[in-house]
Amino acid sequence: MNNKVFVKILVPEIDKEFDVYLPISKKIGNIINLLTKAICEITNNEIEITNTNRLYNAKTKELYESDVTLFNTNIRNGTKLVLIQAN
Repeated sequence: MNNKVFVKILVPEIDKEFDVYLPISKKIGNIINLLTKAICEITNNEIEITNTNRLYNAKTKELYESDVTLFNTNIRNGTKLVLIQAN
C-alpha cells in the first residue's frame, strides 16, 4: 500500500482515537472533509461537520494547510494527528 499512509487520528472533542489509512495523493482539505464525515457517521454525530475543522501533528503541533497534498507534508506511517474544530 505505497499510495497510503497509516496514521492515528485523535479527536479531543469526543475523547476518541481512530487508526486510518490516508491517501497520499489527496489534499489535506479533502482528507479533513472525508475524516470528519466518516467520524461523524461512526460516532452517531458526536462531532459536527463544519468547514472549520483543522488537522495538526500531535508531536510537532504543526497545522497542515488545506491546499497541500498529503505527499508534500511530513505525515508518514505511524504519525499521530489531531482533528479539532477551530472557532
